[in-house]
Amino acid sequence: MELALVVFVVALALGFDYTNGFHDAANAIATSVSTRALTPRAALLMAAVMNFAGALLGTEVAETIAKSIVDLQDATSHQALIVVLCALVGAIVWNLITWWFGLPSSSTHALIGGLVGAGLAGGLAIYGSAIVEKVVLPMVISPVVGFGLAFLVMVGVLWIFRSASPTRATRRFRLAQTASAAAMALGHGLQDAQKTMGVIYMALLTVGWASPDTGIPIWVKLAAATAISLGTYSGGWRIMRTLGRRIIELDPARGFVAESVSAIVLYVNAFVLHAPVSTTHTITSAIMGVGATKRLSAVRWGVAKNIGLAWVLTIPAAASVAAVVYWILSPILL
Repeated sequence: MELALVVFVVALALGFDYTNGFHDAANAIATSVSTRALTPRAALLMAAVMNFAGALLGTEVAETIAKSIVDLQDATSHQALIVVLCALVGAIVWNLITWWFGLPSSSTHALIGGLVGAGLAGGLAIYGSAIVEKVVLPMVISPVVGFGLAFLVMVGVLWIFRSASPTRATRRFRLAQTASAAAMALGHGLQDAQKTMGVIYMALLTVGWASPDTGIPIWVKLAAATAISLGTYSGGWRIMRTLGRRIIELDPARGFVAESVSAIVLYVNAFVLHAPVSTTHTITSAIMGVGATKRLSAVRWGVAKNIGLAWVLTIPAAASVAAVVYWILSPILL
């Protein structure tokens, strides 16, 4: 029974990773596609490759997910696996709901919300201070930094190229967007694939199939990297339309700045702070920041409000779904 449960949890985690890929594909490439710097299919292929590469660059975020959200020490291995299973169901359900409505919500926060909801439903302790430090504060600070830094960098770019030929500058920034989109996709893999690694690693630790001393097995890294890259290549057209066109009509220069700033924020959080931040929040706020340099009214704040509402609801919604699933499944499986 336990073997079957572990296999199912691993398969479900990879399924979540796949939905994360097509849900968040737009994060990396929407701006490049909307400015016609890349064709949609070329952009998706590039993003899939860079997601795969980014997933193999580190494990710090995965360690945070596995060890700093829910305390599984007092749980039996069987209960711990059910908690992880229900957390994944909560995250997948919310991902699919927001994908259907074209809302760029956070797969990161959906997963964390699922872990918190299932853990609380199972009567387990939650690492409150770690969640505040590693999740809540980055959730608030990263979009603010993304918006402010993108605004300032865009102002600087506009000043530097104030005398340049618009046609020539547009052509050069369109070429530069190939690099910035790749950097953004690398950051997405670095952040989001690691979250799936962390969940699988958590499940393996509970049954003694992995050791805290040896770290995440290589097969887990490769499986998570493959799942997210395949999901990315399958595309996320609904959300891509929201990010690329509905928030603001982007030009290549603004697309380049938004992607570059977002990539920097993702790298700093992964390598320096070890914090699982949302690529969705980061790129969306950066797009708003570069858009605001035109004029504040250029940003479609009604769309931004709907996105913000999805951000606020993500953790409690995913937590609620995970808790309900736990209450349904625990009498059957425990």
